[in-house]
Amino acid sequence: MRTKEFLGRLEHDQIVRAIREAESKTSGEIRVFIQRGEVKGDPLVTAQKRFRRLGLHKNSHHNDVLIWVAPRAHKFAVVGDEAIHQKCGKELWRRLVENMREHFRNEKFSHALVDAIHEIGDALATNFPRGSMSTGRQADEVIEG
Repeated sequence: MRTKEFLGRLEHDQIVRAIREAESKTSGEIRVFIQRGEVKGDPLVTAQKRFRRLGLHKNSHHNDVLIWVAPRAHKFAVVGDEAIHQKCGKELWRRLVENMREHFRNEKFSHALVDAIHEIGDALATNFPRGSMSTGRQADEVIEG
């Protein structure tokens, strides 16, 4: 699917609302990045590189999460920093990927992202509740690149 078509089918307001709601309860950040063009290689490695380019590894709590989607390549990945990964383990990521894959197969693109954001938000709120030590927030938006 062409990226432009994918983006046109997303309910951006609903996704941004989900991000804001999830982040209101945690010190973690949730970012959604839509990759334009072709992707070569392992999507997880590409998503990990984007995670670093976006500066998500700089959060002192090490609990930020990136949902990376490459519609043209039909690939996606979810990357969490080390602290969230240590607290939630592989089970969270496996469940997220399975649920997102099912939604994507049924062309429910916004549902895939919103459901993943809610589940990530719940995990972050449980393990990293928002407190007085919460750091500056990045813009809540769907990033394209």
